[in-house]
Amino acid sequence: MTTTNEPPVATTHTSTASDPAAKRSILLLFAGLMVTMLLSALDQTIFSTALPTIVGELDGVNHMLWVTTAYILAATIMMPVYGKLGDLIGRKGLFVGAISIFMIGSVVGGLAPDMTWLIVGRAVQGLGGGGLMILSQAIIADVVPARERGRYMGAIGGVFALASVAGPLLGGWFTESIGWRWAFWMNLPLGALAILAAITLLKLPKHDNTRKPTIDIAGMILLAITSTAIVLVTTWGGTQYDWDSLIIIGLIALAVVGGFSFVMVERAAPEPIMPLHMFKERNFVLTTTSGLITGIAMFGALAYMPTYLQMVTGVNATQAGLLMIPMMGALLVSSVTAGQLVSRTGRYKWLPLTGSFIVAIGLALLSTMTPDLPIWVLCSYLAVMGLGLGMSMQILVLIVQNTFPNSQVGTATSSNNYFRQIGASIGTAVVGSLFVARLTELLGTRLPAAAASATGDTNSLTPAAVRDLPDAIREIIVGAYNDSLTPVFLYMVPLVLVSAVLLMFIKEVPLATTIDRGDKSETLDGLGVEDGTDTEGATTAADAESHELITVSDQTGATSIIRSQP
Repeated sequence: MTTTNEPPVATTHTSTASDPAAKRSILLLFAGLMVTMLLSALDQTIFSTALPTIVGELDGVNHMLWVTTAYILAATIMMPVYGKLGDLIGRKGLFVGAISIFMIGSVVGGLAPDMTWLIVGRAVQGLGGGGLMILSQAIIADVVPARERGRYMGAIGGVFALASVAGPLLGGWFTESIGWRWAFWMNLPLGALAILAAITLLKLPKHDNTRKPTIDIAGMILLAITSTAIVLVTTWGGTQYDWDSLIIIGLIALAVVGGFSFVMVERAAPEPIMPLHMFKERNFVLTTTSGLITGIAMFGALAYMPTYLQMVTGVNATQAGLLMIPMMGALLVSSVTAGQLVSRTGRYKWLPLTGSFIVAIGLALLSTMTPDLPIWVLCSYLAVMGLGLGMSMQILVLIVQNTFPNSQVGTATSSNNYFRQIGASIGTAVVGSLFVARLTELLGTRLPAAAASATGDTNSLTPAAVRDLPDAIREIIVGAYNDSLTPVFLYMVPLVLVSAVLLMFIKEVPLATTIDRGDKSETLDGLGVEDGTDTEGATTAADAESHELITVSDQTGATSIIRSQP
């Protein structure tokens, strides 16, 4: 046996890994969560291919970005609320409530007669959707130790990849066959199935109901005000209003004052919605900042890719969805593989670091696109982007969850996701604003007066309408779409490189092999799994702070640890 200086790798000796009955229970529970995560993930992607037709029919191209932004903003505001309330009162009831609200929003959107009601429906969906992913991730942390959680988190990334392929395909198929409103109606049977799964399969640790929880109402209100002001600034600035207009300046001031007031309230709140002590943890700060940047890059760059594909390459909505498969296939493979590698080796720092560099390369390649670029080359660029995203997204969440005890895992997970969604809101809004403003400018300058009158109102342009235009006019419009979007990809490359540099400073703490519930050990009701069962040889994040750990490898390559005396 030889002693090495490599970072310690914790072995797994828990009943969740060895008890077949417990494993079956967890797999059933995870299957129920996957249905809900699929529901949430599909709704973020299904409108991508349908959006050009929807806004064309409802005469609202100038409001196009709000169909996406309204959902993301509402979901972002609600994430910390669901995370904190889940830690305080339990997650099962909240989970069912979130799904129900999501279904109500789907009904509103499905019946929408105009853009206003469509956006309202999307906002209501977001109020419920903000809890679906957060509560799912926190529920997994309730029953699976961090060391084993990698393979589950990888599967979550796989759900996103599947939804990202199935969503655009379904959106395109609905648009061209039975109608885009079925993108809303399909959520009703899926939501009913998710509620049934939650009621029958979710058996979680019992909460202490004797203590009346203190709800941070003031913090919730200030967080909502600040988040809304930030997104409105990025959405309206430079497009609907000048950057030096009173409205934009007022919103910036509101964001600053709201953010400062939020920090002051959180310092004094007995149960803050976003505890400030979390920001003293280096790994939380680094992964959260990286997650925000990832949100800007991913949602900002990809939200308008299906629209680009339809307008520039001339494919229909279904074909545009198919062209996204290389990116999502790469994301699926890299996410699942990354999760398996983390669970087997305990090593995780290199994955999001490498992924960030790959994402930067993918963005740089996408910035070189031209209207005559072969489609297979474009798809290969998208695959590079997907490969990098799959290596980083869910691993960052796992690092956050490994930093805090289970009693705070909902709050920590939601706070991390909140900033990623703020990045998504900013990214989608900024890219949308730049794209629409630049597109309007280019169409105004490049289209001759006679051609502009022949195309009609540019707000009502749909991919089908563009395909039917004379070649000379179509080429002008296609060139304007290409030249409006591709520079944005290049703008985001330095930002993603900053994320990679930050990730270099992550401290690779051994992944916990038990579920730390703070002040006591709890039995997982109905699962037969006890916290702290058979922990011989296991380490937690807390152990790493008080013991020197030495990694030992034998001749077979297996690793174990020796824990010195404190």
